Amino acid sequence: MLWRMTLSGMVRPLLVAAAVVVSLAPLRAQDTAAKALVINGDVSVLRDSGPWALFEGNTVRPKQMVKTGADGYARFQVSDGSTFEVFPNSQVMFRDNPPSWKDLLDVVIGRVKVYIQHLNGVPNPNNVSSPTAVISVRGTVFEVVVEDEDGTTFVSVDEGLVAVRSKASAGGEVFLHPAESIRVFKNQPLAQKMDKGSIARGVVRAIQDAARVALQRQAGAGGVGTTPTTTTGTGGAQGDKGKGGTTTAPAPPSAPPPPPPPGG
Repeated sequence: MLWRMTLSGMVRPLLVAAAVVVSLAPLRAQDTAAKALVINGDVSVLRDSGPWALFEGNTVRPKQMVKTGADGYARFQVSDGSTFEVFPNSQVMFRDNPPSWKDLLDVVIGRVKVYIQHLNGVPNPNNVSSPTAVISVRGTVFEVVVEDEDGTTFVSVDEGLVAVRSKASAGGEVFLHPAESIRVFKNQPLAQKMDKGSIARGVVRAIQDAARVALQRQAGAGGVGTTPTTTTGTGGAQGDKGKGGTTTAPAPPSAPPPPPPPGG
């Protein structure tokens, strides 16, 4: 009788623990997702062999590809508070290696900017990969640009410290501090750190991106749709609309006037 009571006392906590693990499984899956905080322009996620439009508040799951068009911009947040931005004409795989949750992004083409948060002052290891490079971080702000089909990768750092290594060529890591950058080429050893001029060009590009995003937000707030159509001529084409049942094309600006009718 005592043995049965003891066994029952051991089994009950195990059942409770198992129930807790099962109930936390969906939460764990949710923690691994990325939530869309800002969506502007053409932003979609590739799933079921097709693109699905993303909107603010939607989530991206591990092994899903985020794709932006020529006017697309998105900012996402993960469960630890870290965020990343995806800029126009980019394709980025989110958590391509789910067993390793420190593998955050795999940039196929285009540009991302990552803001890694510290966890109560403790380093927060994360990796961002490209076709040619692996960028390891512990809590910093940095940018990754895959420039072409060969996977040429440009890495620059705003805050903190990142380690960059080449995927293909042998050699160690290169550590980048704030205002430093490097370009990684396919099947080549790591190059030297870039000069300040590269950083200046990156700053100009960032300002241009910010201006583009601001214009998109302003257009959305004012109810403006896509890029307005440009018309040739000023008043002629508009004046022809609505006269009779047809619309006639305006004459070329350089064409001479027709000759006067013959005198009678």
